[in-house]
Amino acid sequence: MSLFSICRRGALLLILLQVMFATYLHAFTNGKLWMDNSGKHINAHGGNVIKYNGKYYWYGENRPYVGFTTTVGVSVYSSDDLKTWTNEGVALSISNEEGSDIEAGCIMERPKVIYNKKTNKFVMLFHLELKGRGYEAARVAFAESDTPTGPFRFIRSTRINAGIWPFDMKKADRKAAMATDAGKWKDWWTPEWRKETEKGMYLWRDFEGGQMSRDMTVYVDEKGKAYHITSSQENLTLLVSELTDDYLDFTGKYNMIAPGGQNEAPTIMRHDGKYWLICSGCTGWAPNEARMFVSDKIWGPWKQVKSPFKGANATYKDFPASKTFGGQGTYILSVPETDDKGKTVTKYIFMADIWNPEHLSESLHIWLPINFDSEATPEIMWTDKVL
Repeated sequence: MSLFSICRRGALLLILLQVMFATYLHAFTNGKLWMDNSGKHINAHGGNVIKYNGKYYWYGENRPYVGFTTTVGVSVYSSDDLKTWTNEGVALSISNEEGSDIEAGCIMERPKVIYNKKTNKFVMLFHLELKGRGYEAARVAFAESDTPTGPFRFIRSTRINAGIWPFDMKKADRKAAMATDAGKWKDWWTPEWRKETEKGMYLWRDFEGGQMSRDMTVYVDEKGKAYHITSSQENLTLLVSELTDDYLDFTGKYNMIAPGGQNEAPTIMRHDGKYWLICSGCTGWAPNEARMFVSDKIWGPWKQVKSPFKGANATYKDFPASKTFGGQGTYILSVPETDDKGKTVTKYIFMADIWNPEHLSESLHIWLPINFDSEATPEIMWTDKVL
């Protein structure tokens, strides 16, 4: 065999190995490590995906291998097809300035990026906890960028809706909330405590300083109006708050969903005129059964219905549908597609994390399609295949 033939075969073998390696990297399987173009697990947790100028951008928490506080910031990855992801680096970095809201040792969670067509800016909102204060601060933070990959400029962090009542709260209900006293309840979860909670005890406790904001998402409607949805009042109540036109502040209009219901990790979509809100219970890093709410309007009224998760999880048998297949939701991605008849239809993907508290950077991703039953109600079943 000639040297040319040997070299030619060697080159073909190398190409074949490269194709096989690339296929391995991007053949994502739910509940397994997902590799980016460099062969590293995608470290973007609790985030969201947007599409801009034909390209997808995935933002998420850059979690440390050991520990819980933020040591890097918010990651961003890009893709043309939602399958092959390129690490674009850090969209928002922690600050080296001592005393900064986002100095090393803070906790940055649930980053959501939205594009503002009026200002041509990319706006990031996220849950922020200040260094050394655990989960006491419970703030929402804002950052902005001229480009989808950043760097984002940190603007500020704050509690929300300070000194403002929910717009739909009646005077009698406000009076009842003002008569509560959160300081006298040493024992939680008693029937008496729950009644006070449902009256708005923690709403009143935090009224002057502003409401808590922890697990959160952001929703932009077809008119470009944006809403911040967050777990508040010690993770007992969800708040829906309207954002200003530049997405960098709150208008002061907000209301509550399921007071005292203990919901977190909100995700939302709109399909056939109805809003669907899928949340989790509050069990720390451990999975639990998802909760789902439905409404004709973003402001409600919201009605709780059965969990959309059904069927068995063949990969993780210890994580059945009753435990959301081991995951906790982070975002519902809407992907427009063209069907066989040339009609544009929207595909919905439920994005979630299977948390690994021992090594948070290796927490696993699951993306599951959202289908609709004969009554147009969402249902989510396990599938190994992604997209």
